[in-house]
Amino acid sequence: MKKFLNLLILTLLSLATFAQGESGTNDFFKSNLKIYVVVAVLTIILGCIFAFLFSIERRLKKLEEK
Repeated sequence: MKKFLNLLILTLLSLATFAQGESGTNDFFKSNLKIYVVVAVLTIILGCIFAFLFSIERRLKKLEEK
């Protein structure tokens, strides 16, 4: 019964988010082409994080082999 109640509450909360409507920020980013800048910056940041984690993993493997 508790799982069903939780599922019902989460479903109702997710439906409430659709009632908010369209926000103006989405149009603002598209009209000024700033969305591409945001995507590019996020891609660079995530690429750097993955490269850093990959280098740490290689170093750990070398230390484990010794």
